[in-house]
Amino acid sequence: MLSNITLGQYFPGNSFIHRLDPRSKILLTLLLICVLFSVTGYLSYAVLFACIVLVTLLARLSPLQLLRSVKPLWVIIIITMTVHMFFIMPPEGHTILFKALGLSITREGLEQGLLMSARLILMLLLSSILTMTTSPLELTDGIEILLNPLKKIGLPAHELAMMMTIALRFIPTLLQETERIMKAQSARGADFASGGLMKRAKSFLPILIPLFLSAFRRADELAVAMEARCYRGGEGRTRMNQLQLTVRDAVAAVIVMALAGAMLWIRVGA
Repeated sequence: MLSNITLGQYFPGNSFIHRLDPRSKILLTLLLICVLFSVTGYLSYAVLFACIVLVTLLARLSPLQLLRSVKPLWVIIIITMTVHMFFIMPPEGHTILFKALGLSITREGLEQGLLMSARLILMLLLSSILTMTTSPLELTDGIEILLNPLKKIGLPAHELAMMMTIALRFIPTLLQETERIMKAQSARGADFASGGLMKRAKSFLPILIPLFLSAFRRADELAVAMEARCYRGGEGRTRMNQLQLTVRDAVAAVIVMALAGAMLWIRVGA
């Protein structure tokens, strides 16, 4: 069910991970994602996966909730796997495992497809831990402060941070709305499960119009609510809770940098 998708949701808590400064969590997550796209090999990915498991336990998150965050992009993961298996050939020497209808699967293509799929899954898990342990308000403040230096070149840091946070916040809301519309259409006789690919795609068209109308209505209600609270952008705004780096953030930074260094060392050693 769409309501089981946890991408973009925040789960309140008082764990070590929850109490980290949002700026630290954002920067350390970006660091791990950059390292993830810089290394190859199962061992590096296994080290990062073990780190994700440890962080999940420290944050007291349900592993099932974390795995559900991968659900919305399973189609992209499968397409990535398929493209690498069938259409990417190594420049030199390859071992064909299967060949039919003019298509062939090589051992090297299969390995590369598995690595790319694992890379996408790990990136989703890292991003989900960030959103699950950081409230939308903290995420907005953290992104805004990190983007503040770019104000000198005219970048609207506050507005950009708010748009990104609102977009993340409304992912689960829109998914719940989609499920509600699908149930209403099914009660009226709509069939979303049978037929070929084109028929099933056409059956989703009646969902799109009410979904867009609902999204526009929610956006208008949000704009009215912000105006009613005298919101006029980030200029001159103050915060009730000021962000402050602590020893916890220093410990987390040392651990993550050590992990990133270990992954890079594994790649160099390999």
